Amino acid sequence: MKTESTWMSDKRRETLKALCDTVVPSIERAEDSDGFWAHSGSDLGADLGLISALEAMPAQQRDALLGLIDALAAHGMAATPRQSREELLAAIAQLGPAAAAGVGILTKLILMYSYGLTDSATGRNPMWARFGYPGPTIQRPTGTKTISPVIPQGDVELTADVIVVGSGAGGGVIAAKLAEAGQRVVVLEAGGYFDEEDFDQIELHAYRNIFWRGGPTPTADMNLTVQAGACLGGGTTVNWTNCLRTRPWVRQEWVQEYGLEGVDGPEFDRHLDVVSTRMSVNDKCSDFNGPNQRLQDAATRLGWAFSRLARNTDQASYSPDTAGYLGFGDPTGSKQGTMKTYLQDAFDAGTEIFVHTAAEQILVDENGRTAGVAATYADPATGATAAVTVNSPRVVVACGALETPALLLRSGIGGPAVGKNLRLHPVIAAISRFPEDQRAWWGACMTACIEEFDHPEHGYGFLIQVPQFTTASASAFIPFAGGVEHKTVMSSLGKISWVIAIMRDHGSGEVSIDENGRAVVTYSVTDRIDLANLRAGVDAMVRTHHAAGAQQIFVLADGLPSWHQGADLDKFIADAQMIPFGAGGYQMFSAHQMGSCRMGVDPQTSVADSDGQLHDTPGVWIGDGSAFPTSSGTNPMLTIMALADRTAEKLIADISGADS
Repeated sequence: MKTESTWMSDKRRETLKALCDTVVPSIERAEDSDGFWAHSGSDLGADLGLISALEAMPAQQRDALLGLIDALAAHGMAATPRQSREELLAAIAQLGPAAAAGVGILTKLILMYSYGLTDSATGRNPMWARFGYPGPTIQRPTGTKTISPVIPQGDVELTADVIVVGSGAGGGVIAAKLAEAGQRVVVLEAGGYFDEEDFDQIELHAYRNIFWRGGPTPTADMNLTVQAGACLGGGTTVNWTNCLRTRPWVRQEWVQEYGLEGVDGPEFDRHLDVVSTRMSVNDKCSDFNGPNQRLQDAATRLGWAFSRLARNTDQASYSPDTAGYLGFGDPTGSKQGTMKTYLQDAFDAGTEIFVHTAAEQILVDENGRTAGVAATYADPATGATAAVTVNSPRVVVACGALETPALLLRSGIGGPAVGKNLRLHPVIAAISRFPEDQRAWWGACMTACIEEFDHPEHGYGFLIQVPQFTTASASAFIPFAGGVEHKTVMSSLGKISWVIAIMRDHGSGEVSIDENGRAVVTYSVTDRIDLANLRAGVDAMVRTHHAAGAQQIFVLADGLPSWHQGADLDKFIADAQMIPFGAGGYQMFSAHQMGSCRMGVDPQTSVADSDGQLHDTPGVWIGDGSAFPTSSGTNPMLTIMALADRTAEKLIADISGADS
């Protein structure tokens, strides 16, 4: 890979600095005691952050962005007044979809670094004072690690009864259940082992270490931004601890249309109860911060169905003063993800756990049955690698719905449906400004839910919830409509309340692989039901903010359309519903990935049978959200874990049958 010295020049540095100061400009204001208006992107280190990001990119993507930077340099951006620089940036973006995507990526990165980079001594960013955001609030504990991963000393080959690839909501449950049943289990986790002593409550640090591909990642078609966990514990280490149970109509659909016997009755209730108990699911730790209280206020005034959410949280160590950071990893240990529960159980029962070990291929013998997994360990400190080969007659693939199909595709198994039917619960957002501080960083982020719209006649609806308060990703998700305009909105971040509409998608996307075997995600909204729900979600979000008493409302779409008190609300909603959903229109997000290796009875349209075993490769089982026949319509963690508990029992029965 080229080093920075081979591709960075003084002219590019000057242009990058000018670009950063265009996106986050220094603005003279009479009242600026905290320096918010005076600080520019380069003052905040965004140019250095952007260079680091470019350094870490694949060469092809970096070269494409450098081409845009060179085009800006050729037009003399560094010597151009700010307003003219904005016009130049907009003109470059109009050259075509690729140019627009490139400008969008550069802009978002600059915003994330400007509002997310922290001083190494204080752990804070100068812009946060304007929001009242305190940043890190507690001293990290030490000596908290209770799992000892295997660290290969050179190439290694070993044998197991069962290999579990991935350690998230599904993999953790299956590893524990099999280990406690007396099986020799090996867990292969591509990410690292991070726990309370590592979680510093800093957003960008979390993205670099415990998220898939370093944080919010756009799909290949730029229609949607995906966020997923990539560490020991997977999504359960980084998620927002929402423990909604699988809806009855979804369970009935899975039985009637896909053959998952028993999922609609008391047997699956038992699985839900088992995992809920082990994860300490309760609603006693679900305090309402400002945005969640606004959600309840609106629901009450509108007469909409509303609930306080249950979360997987240890009541003894919970504190609302620290719970707001749990999406960056919980430094208190109160979050009861699989790392604190099922993976600990698995380790205590003798499971060997490898981290920083990526599965490359599932091995198949001459009879078409699995024979194990070939993986690669990469030392995070030195970059040194070692081959890890695990021989086993059974493999559980639980890498998440983005990486599980990629592993099957690299291995040439799974049939024609691998990677198809990807469901993402596409999310749209609207924000609003109130006269008083919302203290959105206090208390757990997602503790309330409007359920008025989740069960229309066809079974595909949406939920209204509240996301975690952030500074870096929030600045990037708020569409850029000009340096002054964007900074003006950000100046009120402490008084802003967010709501999101989470769709149970009826249509689907796809996971494929590129020439290097890396997962490629594509997703566009064309399904009639989904489009209708998204438009209804716009209406519901805006009316939620209005009923809560917002002074100003913004929908997160291109141009950042807004409404203010006294304006025509119905016209604003109608106009907002006309904006397209995807690239060039609404910002769409996904923290839930499902269905890309789904279970079912038809090998042409599903990857695994109704128990979870591949149709075409005996011994390979699917153990994560990719097994969902359709989207769950709820935050999927509890459903993934309950389905994994069911799959583990099926797998144990299969082992017992083979041994008898």
